[in-house]
Amino acid sequence: MSKKVNVQGYLDSIRMPWGRLFYELIWHNIECSGKRILDFGSGFGYTADHLAKYNRVVAVEPNKEMLEYRFDDHDYEQINGGIEVLKTMPAQSFDVIVCHNVLEYMDNREEVLSEFKRLLKADGYISIIKHNRAGKIMQKAVFENNVDEALKLLAHEDVESVYFGMVNAYEDCQLEEYAKGMLRIDKIYGLRIFYALQKNEFKTGEEWFSKMYDLECKAEEIPEFRDIAFSHHIILRHAPVSMP
Repeated sequence: MSKKVNVQGYLDSIRMPWGRLFYELIWHNIECSGKRILDFGSGFGYTADHLAKYNRVVAVEPNKEMLEYRFDDHDYEQINGGIEVLKTMPAQSFDVIVCHNVLEYMDNREEVLSEFKRLLKADGYISIIKHNRAGKIMQKAVFENNVDEALKLLAHEDVESVYFGMVNAYEDCQLEEYAKGMLRIDKIYGLRIFYALQKNEFKTGEEWFSKMYDLECKAEEIPEFRDIAFSHHIILRHAPVSMP
């Protein structure tokens, strides 16, 4: 994972209305209770803390500075570390595995997904949040008016994120390749379809929040909108076992 992290900047962003909306739109697709959950690359623990209200959560995060600011309104186990921590855990330990905005900053994706598969129960699922190239191009060209970086992305070159350094982007279908066909994509939701293109001055107040939440939820599975969303929320499950 990239060592260049703007911790304070990211913390400030998730406290803004659009930051809170981003997480609310994720959570409504993974709400559950009574489950055992792994949050790998948990950051400030915002999602881990939310899910811990009704579930047993283990959060793993390598960045010690982020852990100093972690959310802990609810009880969950926080571990400082990376993939080496996963290797110590028993197989089929978790009903749900969460990995949000993490794999873009890792080189060992095959190894990580192999561990996820090992740790996931037979009927469990993995929640992945990832950048979507088309949506990033839209945001660069429209919201940021940064045509140079939009052109780089269009040419499949990497650009830096605001908070975490260089983004090594990958396509949705590559998740199944990294998992060597042992995991399959079950669902793809669009995330930050519309508000990623709005000026921040518009993104205030509960009325904006409520209406935009409703709009994003209604459009998240419509292909023409999902395909241009800034991020994709992907649900992975175990691939069916082939019979001889």
